[in-house]
Amino acid sequence: MKIMLDTSAYVGFKRNEAEAVELIVNAERIVFSPVVLGELLFGFRNGSRFRKNMDDLNRFLAHESVKLCPIGKTTADRYSRIVMQLKRQGTPIPTNDIWIAAQAMEHGAELIASDRHFKIISGLVYTNFRN
Repeated sequence: MKIMLDTSAYVGFKRNEAEAVELIVNAERIVFSPVVLGELLFGFRNGSRFRKNMDDLNRFLAHESVKLCPIGKTTADRYSRIVMQLKRQGTPIPTNDIWIAAQAMEHGAELIASDRHFKIISGLVYTNFRN
């Protein structure tokens, strides 16, 4: 199984939340979004354990099953389609989450998150690890 982690899933993993840990440990491949990376780095800089958090994240990203994926034209196209869908539905969600969903779709990955609003995105394979 190929998965993409939302920020909440990485945090759940680091907090040893059983469902997040199980999904991540059992994944064959983990694709990681630079958008999630940016959210994590902001959180680290805003907290009091920057160096420890960075060391943990760098070890995670260096694992052979983890790949940091760039944002390209296909992701941008998917992003625009999702935004249009959500606009027509009148159901906006945070912009960063749209980018993350677009990348998951581009890479054929199941998105792991705790945010329920991902379920309204057509065509996105999504698992809420807190359900």
